[in-house]
Amino acid sequence: MGKTVVSTSFTREDYRQYRRKVRRCLDIFAQMLDHFQFDEERPMTGLEIEINLINAQGDPAMCNADVLPVLGDPDYQAELGLFNLEFNVPPRLISGDGLAQYERYLRASLNTADAKARAMDAGLVLIGILPTVRPEHTILDNMSANPRYHTLNQQIIDARGDDVSIDIRGVERLQIQTDSIMPEAANTSVQFHLQVTPATFANYWNAAQAIAGVQIALGANAPFLFGRRLWDETRVPLFEQTTDTRPEELKNQAVRQRVWFGERWITSIFDLFEENVRYFPALLPECEKEEPDDVVAAGGVPRLGELRLHNGTVYRWNRPVYDISPIDGVPHLRVENRVLPAGPTVVDMLANAAFYFGLTRFFAEADRPVWSQIPYAAAEQNFYLACREGLAATLFWPRGGEIHVGDLVLERLLPAAVEGLRRFDVDPATRDRLLGIIEQRCITGRNGAVWQSATVARLESRGMDRPTALREMLRRYVDLMHTNEPVHTWPLV
Repeated sequence: MGKTVVSTSFTREDYRQYRRKVRRCLDIFAQMLDHFQFDEERPMTGLEIEINLINAQGDPAMCNADVLPVLGDPDYQAELGLFNLEFNVPPRLISGDGLAQYERYLRASLNTADAKARAMDAGLVLIGILPTVRPEHTILDNMSANPRYHTLNQQIIDARGDDVSIDIRGVERLQIQTDSIMPEAANTSVQFHLQVTPATFANYWNAAQAIAGVQIALGANAPFLFGRRLWDETRVPLFEQTTDTRPEELKNQAVRQRVWFGERWITSIFDLFEENVRYFPALLPECEKEEPDDVVAAGGVPRLGELRLHNGTVYRWNRPVYDISPIDGVPHLRVENRVLPAGPTVVDMLANAAFYFGLTRFFAEADRPVWSQIPYAAAEQNFYLACREGLAATLFWPRGGEIHVGDLVLERLLPAAVEGLRRFDVDPATRDRLLGIIEQRCITGRNGAVWQSATVARLESRGMDRPTALREMLRRYVDLMHTNEPVHTWPLV
């Protein structure tokens, strides 16, 4: 959730000043897109991985404040819950064996972090939703100390004027109420960053939106929440409902929610920032000292801090990012892909990354864009069908109509991803290994969500109750996660 926020309460004057600064930042950003030189030399990629901490019994371990000093690595930070960490992976090129280097680096860093955490009686788990998490774990007392989280929580609850109501209907149904946004801490994801130019941003964002349903069907890894079997990717409805600032009356008026798939294909990154300002009131109206007009007049590059902070409180599944290099001070743009859950293994996440980077490159450069052939509402429907049904989903695709997601990937999308990675100059052996994992998921019909659900069902058929089965499943999951063998090869009970 980004930048540290100092203030814990805000006045009407804070809101007025923030609104003025955000709108001025938006005007300056529009000018920059026309007149500034953005970094276009190196299409860098990056990753962020959210991680769960567990104790010896497999329950959430509320100790990130104790673990972080032991890790001693600034790339690891606290996330929303005391049982969450975030690993910010340094950006790099994926040409050549860049993806293989990512894999080696991630494994080495995570294994080192896990070994250090075990000295604190904790272990690291890469999973979309920790299956042993219970409502009593997601209470306000278990929120990380960062003032931003506490302020954001208070702002969301105040805007709602009521408790958070969670109602998810899947294979089973979950209905609970809570007085904070802390159930969102149950979610852990992996985020892919791709640096693009102002001229190509819209194509890459549109391509990412078009394939979001396919991504989540392939990578679903969050079927259980608070002991219930819900959607294959339960992270999505949980995130939407816990961070919803709308009271019931505004929901009935179809006011937009802050966790948002969007509503149209775009022609510029400016469209997304402008929508943020036009549709969403400030949650964290904290102003910086910088006046962007003065910075531009002096020949500098403005931070646009208020616009970036506001963008960080609108939770698009593909988020626009404006940033400035800390090395040379040159501004750049990124698409932040926030669709997928963490895990099950490092190699599974890198396979997901290879598929995403390759497919978006192919579609962004296509003569006839895929988004010109599919209604935006159909892309959104694909997304939610995939969240519910995972690899069992049937999706709409141009020139194919309704098609099973596995057939769509095997027949049409994998060849496109191969070509996209070729254009990134990815080493063929690395490319084929990672995309081969995507192929085998489709052939076997097994991703993380399928393995979790099938394992729990088999354990229950042997007489275990649900809590015991979930705990045993997690124990097996952690053991297999450490092998780095892809999830489609994992044995069932």
